Amino acid sequence: MLSAAKISDQDLTSALKAGDQKAFNEIYNRYWKSLYYTANNILQDRDRAADAIQEVFISLWQRKANADILSLKSYLHQAVRFTVLKAIREHKTDQQFYDRLAIITTEIIVENPLLFKELQHFILDLIEQLPAECKETFKLSREENLTYKQIAIQLNISEKTVEKRMTKSLKVLRGGLSLEMCIAIISWYFIS
Repeated sequence: MLSAAKISDQDLTSALKAGDQKAFNEIYNRYWKSLYYTANNILQDRDRAADAIQEVFISLWQRKANADILSLKSYLHQAVRFTVLKAIREHKTDQQFYDRLAIITTEIIVENPLLFKELQHFILDLIEQLPAECKETFKLSREENLTYKQIAIQLNISEKTVEKRMTKSLKVLRGGLSLEMCIAIISWYFIS
């Protein structure tokens, strides 16, 4: 194989279709940064962006013989956009799960106020375990009903930082609540 920098995308695509691992590696090295930048720009989540890029390259390798690639760069960027949209849809599905869980929880609260108090204490404990800056941001948002912009001004930080702190806080709370809520719901159904 010629020097990697001198090989055209078209030659790399042809070599890839023939199953050349070195061609695949060169495609990866040539494009992963720009693809990652695109994915992270949309998702604003490094882990999800990295997962999206990994999915694109796994798919490229698996479909190498059958992929109809006219422009490698365009093909990869379109694949990233498709994968990112898929990730966004899946995230919405997660949100729908939490919305349904909230409805069930409301039913439990109405029928079992003691269980509600237990869950309330559990949530307060989870909030207290958050890192100090996340806890402060979370309380300003949820207890004082401030907008992200108002929180940013009050704490002298960017709105993006507020958003990141809230995302981190909610992720910790969801993780902690998922197990606790499942146990509570199961208990409620079997005890009732």
